[in-house]
Amino acid sequence: MRQHPPSPDGSVVTGIVEAVRDGDDRVLRRLLARLAEQATVADLYALRDALSQHPHAAGPDGSDR
Repeated sequence: MRQHPPSPDGSVVTGIVEAVRDGDDRVLRRLLARLAEQATVADLYALRDALSQHPHAAGPDGSDR
């Protein structure tokens, strides 16, 4: 029976949001790699929601950057 990797905890999503806010590309790449290894679709929705709540997040077309 195949086991699924554990879903990343909220700290990974929070860390991604903070790295985006801080413009820390090195940390962002590391956290995105961790998310890619463990993410489920629900995690991607949580990341989208967290980033959309950020006051400096770009819109879907990137026009805010």
